[in-house]
Amino acid sequence: MMDPEGGVHANHAKKESWRAVLTLAYQSLGVVYGDLSTSPLYVYKSTFAEDIQHSETNEEIYGVLSFVFWTLTLVPLLKYVFIVLKADDNGEGGTFALYSLLCRHARVNSLPNCQSADEELSEYKKDGAGSTETPNFGSRLKSALEKHRVLQRFLLVLALIGTCMVIGDGVLTPAISVFSAVSGLELSMEKEHHKYVEVPAACIILIGLFALQHYGTHRVGFLFAPVVVTWLFCISAIGLYNIFHWNPHVYRALSPYYMYTFLKKTQRGGWMSLGGILLCITGSEAMFADLGHFSQLSIKIAFTSVVYPSLILAYMGQAAYLSQHHLIESDYRIGFYVSVPEKLRWPVLVIAILAAVVGSQAIITGTFSIIKQCSALGCFPRVKIVHTSSKIHGQIYIPEINWILMLLCLAVTIGFRDTNRLGNASGLAVITVMLVTTCLMSLVIVLCWHQSVFFAIGFIFFFGTIEALYFSASLIKFLEGAWVPIALAFIFLIVMYVWHYGTLKKYEFDVQNKISINWLLSLGPSLGIVRVRGIGIIHTELVSGIPAIFSHFVTNLPAFHQVLVFLCIKSVPVPHVRPEERFLVGHIGPREFRLYRCIVRYGYRDVHKDDLDFEKDLVCSVAESIRSGKVEINGVDDNSEKDEEKMTVVGSSSTHPEGIKMCDDDADNAQVAGTSELKEIQSPTVVRPRKRVRFIVPESPKIDRGAREELQELMEAREAGIAYILGHSYVKAKPGSSMVKKLVINYGYDFLRRNSRGPSYALCVPHASTLEVGMNYLV
Repeated sequence: MMDPEGGVHANHAKKESWRAVLTLAYQSLGVVYGDLSTSPLYVYKSTFAEDIQHSETNEEIYGVLSFVFWTLTLVPLLKYVFIVLKADDNGEGGTFALYSLLCRHARVNSLPNCQSADEELSEYKKDGAGSTETPNFGSRLKSALEKHRVLQRFLLVLALIGTCMVIGDGVLTPAISVFSAVSGLELSMEKEHHKYVEVPAACIILIGLFALQHYGTHRVGFLFAPVVVTWLFCISAIGLYNIFHWNPHVYRALSPYYMYTFLKKTQRGGWMSLGGILLCITGSEAMFADLGHFSQLSIKIAFTSVVYPSLILAYMGQAAYLSQHHLIESDYRIGFYVSVPEKLRWPVLVIAILAAVVGSQAIITGTFSIIKQCSALGCFPRVKIVHTSSKIHGQIYIPEINWILMLLCLAVTIGFRDTNRLGNASGLAVITVMLVTTCLMSLVIVLCWHQSVFFAIGFIFFFGTIEALYFSASLIKFLEGAWVPIALAFIFLIVMYVWHYGTLKKYEFDVQNKISINWLLSLGPSLGIVRVRGIGIIHTELVSGIPAIFSHFVTNLPAFHQVLVFLCIKSVPVPHVRPEERFLVGHIGPREFRLYRCIVRYGYRDVHKDDLDFEKDLVCSVAESIRSGKVEINGVDDNSEKDEEKMTVVGSSSTHPEGIKMCDDDADNAQVAGTSELKEIQSPTVVRPRKRVRFIVPESPKIDRGAREELQELMEAREAGIAYILGHSYVKAKPGSSMVKKLVINYGYDFLRRNSRGPSYALCVPHASTLEVGMNYLV
């Protein structure tokens, strides 16, 4: 089971035995390396498709092998395994993990409702990898990011571009992996026939793959690692056979000299062919993105001891075979399967298809995860998130995204019908994500690790030059398929930025139009209306102040509940929030008003609780803060900074073994098993049809009379029932706004709002206990 407290297994890797680490390394083969391990299916075929020819001098094949070897060595091995993996966000990895780190260290945040109290979270701490003092350049860079909104927006857009390209990769990787695996049929039938079989077979496999997503990866997860291990064993064994049987001296091609002779001979054609060579590192980003499921050590062991040598042997074996076979009947004969001994082709074909499905599964699940992170950080419309595993919180399923990915995947498969253009498209998506990671890492080195600026410049210059070379080779193939990830990224980027902009403007309107505390105080303890039994939970996005919608309730309703809780459920830029730090509780106005504010904080990888346990935790958190005497009056004035200081951290009921407990018992069961250390606060003897609510509190310290009366009233209100007040806003641009703003707010954001899911808390609220009110916002 994953550990939500400290990133998963990252903080415990040193304490665990080698057996546990090796088990994690074995499991990572199926989850992390499925995509990377299937790249030999299409690298040589895509490289030799159009730009270069395989000649009898073997200079081309040796040059390609040299490029493949050094690309695999420098990017996945050196960059990711030895450097990028160390930039985890409390055990989590990926583009948004880097962005989250930068947001915390430079006080740059895309979330409008951030509070200074969030910086006290355990996982918010700034654990630098180097010295504790920030260099002069780092401090200047930090202050520049904090002062200039343009730089903040650029950083956000950069992270969103990387995210959008990951989503585009989620469309293209299943298509090219499955299609390349199925292309093995071309050696078993005539060319005129296999082209009519490949596309339908690939589409059927893809439809089955996406149709099975709702079962969750944990249902078939036990098959993943054995499939990938079997596949890696096959390609490495076939590679060794080809090396010793056809060309034992092929190892000489690993020398960088062959890259020079390759480019010297092929010139522009060789440069353009780099877009095919680039495909050998597809899936490398998964090592960092899936870090939350494993540990750094396990991922390093799996790659260095199994994946890396297997891939090198596979590419060397293909090169050895091709170096002795120059009579290629047609272009498709230079693919992977031609180097497989004829008797093994059918078994290898089956294993390849299974490995392609596993690799596709990993990128689809990764796409779900990154969309969940974007949604939690206010950068993607709300979608339905189904947690398919009760043990591993990272395994989720998003129905809307799943079917959109399937349709787009089928569209590119049917539209392109060959691995060459699919490879061009996939290559550009992969290298763009890597470039974004390189740029963000250079900032992390200075701002988070407090290292010298020269180290950051060296990092971005060395790896950025390599990736920029591949990026240019991929971009030149714009009309041959590379336009697809650009188009997909552009569409998703518009959607994400419009949603973020609309959400930000809506929150700014709420802040500007919140009710003055003086107005509330003028109403008196009864708020000028009849206070009836029960708890009223008013959902709001505000973390301070009273929402404008509350004035509509007070002025239009003849009665309100005796206890009111302003509930704000928000995300914070950390992967996980510990249960003991989940709730922030405070009074609004004097105690006799019985108005409370409760802020519930979740990390971008946390599972949102939306059941009865959450309701009990909410009431217990208020009760515990009353009992402990820590609740301060929140909202004495309109200074939001002071409001935040007076909020008290209260954990869930499960984190207080000696704290207050709440029991819902049948009315007939009046006897309670207690101890000498506990005493019971009961509601008055009133005839109730079903339930009786009791608070059980510690004997000491003593509770003052005011707190006891407050607990008594809270308990009575809980027994009477809970009502949920939900507000629905309709955002419009102000008259006189620019045409662009009107298009974005009135059409773009409104369309996304109407077609996206409601807040997660609204899905579990009983309809009989819900009151919904709408408001028009002019932003």
